[in-house]
Amino acid sequence: MLLKTFRWAFAVTALGLAAGVLYDGWTALGIVAILSVLEVSLSFDNAVINAGILKKMNAFWQKIFLTVGIVIAVFGMRLVFPVVIVAISARLSPWSAVHLALTDKDRYQELVTDAHPSIAAFGGMFLMMIFLDFVFEDREIKWLGWLERPLAKLGRVDMLSVCIALVMLLVSATTFGAHAHQHGGTHADKAETVLLAGVGGLITYMVVGGLSGFFEQRLENEEEREREREAEQDAEQAGRSSGSPVKLAGKAAFFMFLYLEVLDASFSFDGVIGAFAITNDIVLMALGLGIGAMYVRSLTVYLVRQGTLDDYVYLEHGAHYAIGALSLILLVTIQYEINEIITGLVGVVLIGASFWSSVRRNRALRAAS
Repeated sequence: MLLKTFRWAFAVTALGLAAGVLYDGWTALGIVAILSVLEVSLSFDNAVINAGILKKMNAFWQKIFLTVGIVIAVFGMRLVFPVVIVAISARLSPWSAVHLALTDKDRYQELVTDAHPSIAAFGGMFLMMIFLDFVFEDREIKWLGWLERPLAKLGRVDMLSVCIALVMLLVSATTFGAHAHQHGGTHADKAETVLLAGVGGLITYMVVGGLSGFFEQRLENEEEREREREAEQDAEQAGRSSGSPVKLAGKAAFFMFLYLEVLDASFSFDGVIGAFAITNDIVLMALGLGIGAMYVRSLTVYLVRQGTLDDYVYLEHGAHYAIGALSLILLVTIQYEINEIITGLVGVVLIGASFWSSVRRNRALRAAS
């Protein structure tokens, strides 16, 4: 079962790692591996959410999500999107960005380095909002209770996450501006660039969140109307209707598909932006994120088939703390350089700690029962 579900992910992993070694040696293999782990860790909670919704859909829409959806997820968001970000930031056509990355890596590196402040500010704000909205929400299950309980109380203040994110953006922009000015330079206007890019990241998060909320509301409305229709039927018809997957094959299933794609795009964006904190090389980025995306899709299928979504309850917390750490790292890299290996390991350590905490919790519950 496990081998069958993950066979394509294993095959893509072998090809991707081999391609990394051929492209840029053993160092590239390490970066591709870290990016793969990063993508899986950041998207684990996405796989859990996908599985929870996907199991309500009929076989046709499940197949659509896992075929059409994988094309959008792997080729669209993980392969094309990083190129688009670089192209926009460096004011190049997408083809020119790809050509330059493959033929003149030094020049490409210069362009990306120049564009890095805006990329880091945009991504830092987007990831920071995801992290803040998570920690300010009161949850029944808490991983680090001593920290999460007071943060949940603070979260009752409206728009607090937006205010904190904007304050951090102002600090980053003014610090960078002062740094540029002290060094005389010609890039003093970068403070304005950082500010604008950060606001862009904030707006993007709010738009994506708004779209997700819109589709979620449509789903709830569809389900409510379906329940009302069932209530009007006799017991036999209601039982037949509630047991049939057909009720989630029409508009409700279509909106589920759209909602899942918006969610997947937002989580893909996390991985892409996080990848920029590790490497500027779009080839390594595409390889690592592509491998990770295959595992996320395989994991979604596995969770649906096994029906075990709640075994490791702290993994979602670990993934969001990793997102928070990456957002801070991106903002710091506007001014200071941070080793990409350290950046990658921070996320891995946080995910590993949350996994181990989940295992210990499960053992304690089994011992108590």
